[in-house]
Amino acid sequence: MSDFRIQAAGGLQVDDSFRTSRIFTGDDVIQFAQISRDYNPVHFDARFAKALKFQEPICHGLPAASLATEIGGQIGWLASAMNFRFKGPIYVGERITCSWLITAIDQNDRAKASVTITKEDGATVIEAEIEGIVPGIEERKVINQMLSEGDPTNGLTNK
Repeated sequence: MSDFRIQAAGGLQVDDSFRTSRIFTGDDVIQFAQISRDYNPVHFDARFAKALKFQEPICHGLPAASLATEIGGQIGWLASAMNFRFKGPIYVGERITCSWLITAIDQNDRAKASVTITKEDGATVIEAEIEGIVPGIEERKVINQMLSEGDPTNGLTNK
């Protein structure tokens, strides 16, 4: 993940792209339900999920969408708007991949990105547009200092 930070420290540009993948576990679903209090039976009860035409209970959409925030956080993007479209189910144990593309940056460091989250078979499960602010000169100096210190506050540094 520190490669994302290194890129951000050098200055982000239009057409910069980033990718990350993850597999959600049953424990992840339970933990998100505990935090969010979203105990929709579609996430826990096979009968309910099948009534909605799913093969089995599905993962919550917001943790899956959080792959976009993982990338944003790694590059120091301060989000101001996120528009997600949930297009298909994600099941426990499936690998999903988030692809992030910076599509615009203005003179005030305000930026836009296009995000697509796909399954291994190529099916798109989430699409998003994200707006925010990219690190400017002062923020990039701090990121460089953080990197020179081993990026100690970055929980993904050693993963």
